[in-house]
Amino acid sequence: MKEQHSTPHTACSSYLQPMRHIQTFSTMTVCITVFLIFFYSTLNLETSSSHKAVTEDHTELPSLQVQVQESTTVPQLKLRNVTVSDSIKQLVPQSGAYWNRLLHSALKNLSKGENPFRHVSDWSSCRVTNKELLKTNVHDFDSYTLLFQDFLESMDCRTPPVLINQPKKCFPASGDKEDNKLLLFAIKSRPAHFERRQAVRETWGQEGIKNESGIRVRTVFLMGSLQKDDPDLSSLLSFEAKHFGDILQWDFHDSFFNLTLKMSMFLEWSLKYCPHVTFVFSGDDDVFVNTPLLLSYLQSLDSSKASKLYSGHVLDTARPIRDSKSKYFVPVSFYDSTYPAYVGGGGFLISGALLEPLYSVSRVIPFYPIDDVYTGFCFMAIGVSPERHPGFHTFDIKWENRENLCVHKGLTLTHGRSPQQLQKLWRGINNPLLNC
Repeated sequence: MKEQHSTPHTACSSYLQPMRHIQTFSTMTVCITVFLIFFYSTLNLETSSSHKAVTEDHTELPSLQVQVQESTTVPQLKLRNVTVSDSIKQLVPQSGAYWNRLLHSALKNLSKGENPFRHVSDWSSCRVTNKELLKTNVHDFDSYTLLFQDFLESMDCRTPPVLINQPKKCFPASGDKEDNKLLLFAIKSRPAHFERRQAVRETWGQEGIKNESGIRVRTVFLMGSLQKDDPDLSSLLSFEAKHFGDILQWDFHDSFFNLTLKMSMFLEWSLKYCPHVTFVFSGDDDVFVNTPLLLSYLQSLDSSKASKLYSGHVLDTARPIRDSKSKYFVPVSFYDSTYPAYVGGGGFLISGALLEPLYSVSRVIPFYPIDDVYTGFCFMAIGVSPERHPGFHTFDIKWENRENLCVHKGLTLTHGRSPQQLQKLWRGINNPLLNC
């Protein structure tokens, strides 16, 4: 009998397998250790009574596998009768592209008085498991990336369970006046971005009443669940949510193509728990916002403009990216047209009065894999055009000006800043010694 030897590939695999486990465990350990050191070093043990009131009704799950059942006291949404502007029908022609067909099918059902909603209410069974169905409707489905295929399989999934809730976030605190306007910072984050969230809390996202403007400010961080291969940070996230009272989490994978779902869940949450919000700022957790300048702008708006606000860095000539190497890649067989004018998703402003019509029309418009483009479709459908704000720079500014405090003093938003840069810029623009 010949002696059997491991091939080099087999030997390497058997060696690397435990090494991968060690690396994964080491990464998890370092992450948890750094986070605990960070939090214990910044933790204020004497929390105020108002903060306790915010966190008392914090809802969480002991396990991601258990579905949260909402209390019967949760406000129920009553959606308006949906009317869709003709402009979106003109922008998106009837064609063989999958999304085009889905849109026109929904609009046809709506015009006939039928239910246009294709969405499956049961989260556990909403995915399309029969790929032959998709392959029949998308002839080159097999050529799509795995992420894009996954998006198509879950396009009708819109009811993820709530993992962490903040039902009292928008309740008036002691000292608030009933006529105080409310600005809600809705910040897109991910479970592992602890340091980014803390930097936002300590700088431009600070909550409270801004006496100069008379506007009340509240902040929430929006996120999905951890990926399968991620370290388990659920205990740390639960601790963070209890202490700060600003985490909103749903049980869907926190991925780029699920940002549209994240926005949809925020709209639903805000209508239930923050129905009287005046303004919403939606942005990423790596943007720098000049909050005093933002509040001054909001305070200057007349009532008619304040009620139909969709403002930021407007992209009005954008087209789908057809390069399959780009994360923004959209195949022609999926969508065949140009994009509507829309505001860059790094940071933009919405009137609170528009949240309900936006959410209502989003129940008709099929999900699109790029969230800010999808938001643009929804605004077009309700007949509201984006307004360019010269102070919003979601694609950043010139490299030589990135450290210039006087430049940032005159800008409302810049994108792509580290937590350390947020702290430095915030201290700088608020320094009384700064003379610009």
